[in-house]
Parts: sequence; C-alpha cells; structure tokens
Amino acid sequence: MSGLTLTVDRVSLSHGGDPVVRDLSLQVRAGEVLVVVGTSGCGKSTLLRTLAGLLPCGAGALSADGAALTGPSPDRALVFQDDALLPWRTVRRNVELPLAIRGVPRGERRERADHWLAQVGLAGHERRLPAQLSGGMRQRVQLARTLAGEPRAILMDEPFGALDAQTRGAMQRLLVDVLRDTPATVVFVTHDVDEALFLGDRVAVLSAGGVRKLVDVPHPRDRATRGTPLVRAARDEILTALGSSPC
Repeated sequence: MSGLTLTVDRVSLSHGGDPVVRDLSLQVRAGEVLVVVGTSGCGKSTLLRTLAGLLPCGAGALSADGAALTGPSPDRALVFQDDALLPWRTVRRNVELPLAIRGVPRGERRERADHWLAQVGLAGHERRLPAQLSGGMRQRVQLARTLAGEPRAILMDEPFGALDAQTRGAMQRLLVDVLRDTPATVVFVTHDVDEALFLGDRVAVLSAGGVRKLVDVPHPRDRATRGTPLVRAARDEILTALGSSPC
C-alpha cells in the first residue's frame, strides 16, 4: 500500500452556499504530511470535507492518483476534533467498527484493532467504554480506529484542538511516531503555527484566493530544532503570509 497523491486543480469551494475559496490549486504528495493553516473562515475544513468526498467543488477538478474524486472512499479517512466514539461500544469494538462495516472477518478485525491500540499506547484498555477514558485517550482510540482501516490518505481537522497543552503535545509526538509505520498521505488542519511546524513536511497558508504560501519545513521533526535559524525562518514566512491573507 502507498499513500495517495491528491490534486486540487483551480477549485472553488463553498460552505452553506457562500463561496469561501476561489481558484485553489494544490498537490499533496504521496506519503507526505501537508499542514493547512489560515485564518478562520478561509475554507480549511471545507477543503478537508471536499477531499473526503463529502462536499462537491463548485468549479475545477479533484483527483486521487490521477482518478477523478467524486465521492467518499475507504482510501480517504476524515478525523474530527470530536472523537465520535460510540458510547455503548468498548474501545476495541469502536476500533473494529469500520472493519466490520467492510465485512472484515472477526478474527482479523480483533487482531488489527489490538495492534493499533498497542501502537497508540492503549494496550490493556480494550474493554473499557469511552466514558471511562480521558480526552487524550479518546483521541488515541479515534487514531487507532482510523489507522486500522488502512486508509491511503488521512484528513485531520484540528483533532487536538480541544485538548490541554500537555496532552496536545503528547498527541503530536504520538502522531509523528505512529506515522512512521504507515505510508498514508496526511492533510492536517490547524490554527497553531508551532503545531504545523512540528508535524508537517510542508505548510500551506490558505486564503480566500487560494494558497497564499507553501513553506517547506526543515527536518528532523524535533522540538529541539525549534530555535534553529531554518525553523525560525519558516515560522516567519508562515506568520507573514497569515498576516497578509485576510478572508
């Protein structure tokens, strides 16, 4: 399995009938983490939902590996800030749910669920209910559920935005570690520039007129590099673009 290449070609996006983005062109490379930032109302979440196939684009074309993107697909998973766990299902059964819908045999479902629960640090919690978990643990379950489905692209809409600063930092580190074990392409929306710099291979600054700036992020992903000249320069580029891109 490989990550999807997602192509947005001169697309216009609307929300509630109102246009939010015009003439947007962007290519998300297979296997990369592209982080999208922008001021409120600039269409970040609308872009994710359109890439997930949940919303139509008003103009232009969308494709995944060169094939027209016309609706939802198991190859593209959408992750929300709200974990959307079913309260009556155990942790394991929540992770198994998309596999059950796809008809994966019970033994394989359990094996894959337990593997990813271990990967996100929740081994031993398989039989708990969501109400017995902290917010950070619930987000770990959502991440395990997403990865168990083996999507080729993961579309993440501020999944850590409701967490406290310490838990959010832990989830960021966990995501970086877990992504080493999957080839999936990731498009991650955030308002936090430092989060964008830590997670992303590239950062796209979105405005009503499309992508205002596309910034390459220096590697390796390590908070110790935050104060280096290359990272500071990338941060300054992003902040300058945000400051000049009102919606």
